[in-house]
Amino acid sequence: MTVNTTLFDLTGKVALLTGASKGMGRAMAEGLAEHGARVMLSSRKLDQCQAAAAEINAKLGVERAFAFACNAGYKDQLAALVAATRERLGAIDILVGNAGVNPFYGPMAKISDEAYDKIMSTNVKSNHWLVQMVAPDMLARGGGSIMITSSTGAFGPSLTLGAYSISKLAVIGLVRNLAAELGPSGVRVNAICPGLIRTDFAQALWDNPEAELRAREQIPLRRLGEADDLKGLAVFLASSSSGYITGQALTVCGGSHMWS
Repeated sequence: MTVNTTLFDLTGKVALLTGASKGMGRAMAEGLAEHGARVMLSSRKLDQCQAAAAEINAKLGVERAFAFACNAGYKDQLAALVAATRERLGAIDILVGNAGVNPFYGPMAKISDEAYDKIMSTNVKSNHWLVQMVAPDMLARGGGSIMITSSTGAFGPSLTLGAYSISKLAVIGLVRNLAAELGPSGVRVNAICPGLIRTDFAQALWDNPEAELRAREQIPLRRLGEADDLKGLAVFLASSSSGYITGQALTVCGGSHMWS
């Protein structure tokens, strides 16, 4: 017997993603588009966004992915992105704040004010701005889904990624507060916490023999994460199948942080 289900159907939905030209953001955009959403991909480099959108559209055989250049660290560029998305696709139903930076590796004692401010501004404040801009669409419709990328780095201290970890813990705090504020209007807000994922952004962390050994010996699933491991979670959180889930930090780590 064949059962027709709309559990993960995103037909007619409009999604806006930052940090979406490659890696996890691109994978999430593809997953959303595969399930019927029209998606606006953004990152700093327009050519990379356009290439990612073209690949997704070619795979699906229909135009569901679009591109716009935006540096998420600048409020005016975020405003232009939101305006362009509304003009091209309509009111926004799904927001994925995936853009993030980490310009510094080392102890907190040596981080410059400039690097610290850039990490906190881009990883935390820019998502606050983005929600302020997009939430009115969702409030007007009585529902919507917001996802902001945090990290398993939020769950503990780091001797080399301290400021980054602090920013990602702040993202979880931001998500919880937004979930409390927007929940009465039907808008859900959740954090996605990837572990070590094999992306260009995290290459310095995984592209070495020690990381491979750790994956084989310590991660329960015995492998590093891949960008595509984020696709299903994005679709789940965007769809009605997660309709009673908000304010959560969902971890995608192969079991490495199951005790956190």
